[in-house]
Amino acid sequence: MGTRRVLVTGCSSGIGMAVAVRLAKEKGFKVVATMRDLEKREPLERVAGDTLNRSLEIRQLDACCEDSIRECVDSLQDRRVDVLVSNAGVGMIGPLECHSVSDMQGLFDTNFFGLVRLVKEVLPDMKRRRSGHIVVMSSIMGIQGLLFNDVYSASKFAVEGFCESLAVQAMKFSVKMTLVEPGPVGTEFERKVYEDAEKMDLAGADEETARIFREIYLPYSRMVFNSLAQTPEEIAEQTLQLITAKEPPFRHQTNRVYMPMTALKHADPTGRLPLDTFYKLLFKHDSLFTASLGLLRMLQKRTGKSSN
Repeated sequence: MGTRRVLVTGCSSGIGMAVAVRLAKEKGFKVVATMRDLEKREPLERVAGDTLNRSLEIRQLDACCEDSIRECVDSLQDRRVDVLVSNAGVGMIGPLECHSVSDMQGLFDTNFFGLVRLVKEVLPDMKRRRSGHIVVMSSIMGIQGLLFNDVYSASKFAVEGFCESLAVQAMKFSVKMTLVEPGPVGTEFERKVYEDAEKMDLAGADEETARIFREIYLPYSRMVFNSLAQTPEEIAEQTLQLITAKEPPFRHQTNRVYMPMTALKHADPTGRLPLDTFYKLLFKHDSLFTASLGLLRMLQKRTGKSSN
């Protein structure tokens, strides 16, 4: 197989930047690293090093604008995209009552419709060539909903349903699809989401809901983040393995310690088991929650060692 052209979105920081740089350093890839605002390109240029303008080029692409996507793809030789890595996304946490519908629509415009626009642009050519790989950065929250992540989780559920439906058609044309499902990742994206949450105006929520968000959800989320977060580079390395695999999986959870939690959903068709488990951990057995994090942290370290 010759050099494959990879189009990566959301490369100004975090996972997108790490994936673009990791692939550019691997023989056999030509990376088109895109971002909405080219004024934010300097950090990517810095970490790209000698791959810049050799195996990595930076271009403008706004996933919320069909014209921007088309212009970017039109600028590529033969409009060829061998691998699409759809990564651009935004976050949102907090009580539902505190979010405006317009903000929710904006999140879906990026997280869901951004993906739809990208796939609409590149899939027809992949089908004609009967070759291609669409890699989508989803989330563990596309499998299991999480308290105070209602809208973000809904957008990722939409992503998962869209890809699961489309994957069957793609197979007929020898086009591969893969959903990458990270848990918490230590990026500027996630830090900004939690910083905003700390300063969030909770006037729209009732007193008890506001208290649960401030006194239970945020501290617990901080513990989870500090205990279990992966680095963008870990996600990038796993993404490389998926792209180079002869038969890549449709779904890939990057953090193995979350697998027992997502397995709860499939263990009980009524859906009560995961709901009851998370409810009890959060509201009735907080000491067990803390102990579970310690156990999960040990498992993560052990898993990391065994995979090295």
